[in-house]
Amino acid sequence: MGFKLTRKIKSIIERDSKVILTTTRGEIPFIPAKGSGDFVYDVSGNRFLDFSSFISVYNFGNNSIPEVRAAISSQIQDLMHSAFTDFYAEQPVAFAENLISMFPKGFGKVFFSNSGTEANEAAIKYSKIFTKRQYLLAFYNSFHGRTLGSLSMTASKLAQREHFGPFNQVVHAPYAYCYRCPFGKEYPTCGMACVDYIKKQPLGKETSPREVAAIFVEPVQGEGGYIVPPKEFIQGIREIASDNGMLLVSDEVQSGYMRTGRFLAMDNFKVTADIYTMAKAIAGGLPMGATVVRKSLGDVPEGAHSNTFGGNLASVAAANALLKYVKRHMASLQSQARRKGRLAMSRLEEMKEKYEILGDVRGIGMMIGIEFVKDKKTKQPAEKERDAIISYSFNNGLVMLPCGESSIRIIPPITISEKHLSEGLDILEASIRSVNASSKKA
Repeated sequence: MGFKLTRKIKSIIERDSKVILTTTRGEIPFIPAKGSGDFVYDVSGNRFLDFSSFISVYNFGNNSIPEVRAAISSQIQDLMHSAFTDFYAEQPVAFAENLISMFPKGFGKVFFSNSGTEANEAAIKYSKIFTKRQYLLAFYNSFHGRTLGSLSMTASKLAQREHFGPFNQVVHAPYAYCYRCPFGKEYPTCGMACVDYIKKQPLGKETSPREVAAIFVEPVQGEGGYIVPPKEFIQGIREIASDNGMLLVSDEVQSGYMRTGRFLAMDNFKVTADIYTMAKAIAGGLPMGATVVRKSLGDVPEGAHSNTFGGNLASVAAANALLKYVKRHMASLQSQARRKGRLAMSRLEEMKEKYEILGDVRGIGMMIGIEFVKDKKTKQPAEKERDAIISYSFNNGLVMLPCGESSIRIIPPITISEKHLSEGLDILEASIRSVNASSKKA
């Protein structure tokens, strides 16, 4: 599965640089052309194992499942776009009914959009109109999107925010990043200092709790480093929200839809939010986002929020077909995510013991992060080494994505075979071994 850099690949990348504005691509010359199950093939026929799920979109295999492709094909023969927010259509209503059935009792209404950041923008507006408050609370290392409202809450990298202010009225607090505790403590003897800090500092000295509309939180931080907090942290911020009349918004854009072994990642913490946002995997590869609200919050005035493409019929057809698949196979998908997650974590923990540059391994289900450091004592981030591992793995047939300052996300399709999961981890370990040896010589 060794990668071959062909003239065709070079030509496409050169053409891209002339007409496409810079986005978030690294230096990996990956031009996917076809996907199937655990594998993806580029424009020159190079084959790769996929440990990225194309940013956790293909949770159930590359290019989704046959039922999704068939549903899209059937729908586009009739009508692709129905202007659902101005007219009516049955398909989005049927999907909303189906989707709500996956949520805790008491959830009743949905707004459809095209992406995760739009789902969060809707949640911002809804939380303000439901509470009649103006401030929001979010966390460092969080990523909620790049449109300006969502970006106001995002606090992962300076490059994402620089030159785009002023921002919305958002206060930030430390997330429970136990590997790098900002308070110099260790779990579980820390006494949840991060929760106490929120009460005493931003809500005690900066912004009145009576003015905060909502706390936005990723149950597992995604782009910020695949950071898994203790249950007590999520439970603590739920308590803060409840005690002060704030809403709790669970951003499940990356962590939701079975990625952690549960449909809702928040369920891992035995907490129910007031608003949930989803996107990425929801439509099996087509653009779609959803904002789901607690029924008791009521509704919004006509014209307060809308869009053009939300509830797009092709995306809805895909989403409904995928959700039916998930419901039929729920027990199996839960079991697969947990079992394969344990297998991967066990293997990665072994690697952590063997290689000095592998500092931390963390995850829930098939949402796993590994963090690289210069050495285990100082925990100095090893960004260049992380990038070298991704490049080495790619050249040997494994696609992965970075996150955080020096971490890699391990997010293959939940349905990946155990054989292919093991093969991918073999490639990863060979990459770590090579870079670890090089770093010792340096």
